[in-house]
Amino acid sequence: MVTPESIRLNISQGLSTEYLSVNGDDGTHFEAIIVSEMFNGKNRVQRHQMVYRTLGDRMREEIHALSMKTYTPQEWQSLK
Repeated sequence: MVTPESIRLNISQGLSTEYLSVNGDDGTHFEAIIVSEMFNGKNRVQRHQMVYRTLGDRMREEIHALSMKTYTPQEWQSLK
C-alpha cells in the first residue's frame, strides 16, 4: 500500500528539498508541498516532471493522484 511516507521518501531521495510535506489518507490520492532550490529557473510543468521522475513507475502503477505545489525557497518565504 502506498503511504505518504513512502512518497516522501521517494521524492527526498531524488530531489534536494528544503521543505517536503506529503498528505493523504485513502492510499490513492495525495497532496504534496515541495520546496527545492532545484526548481530555480523551472516553470510549473518542469517542476512537476522533476517530481514525477523521482516517483518513476509508481505514478503509473500505484499512485492514482498526486496534487503538488512546488516552490523555490524564495517563493516559499514570500508565502509566509
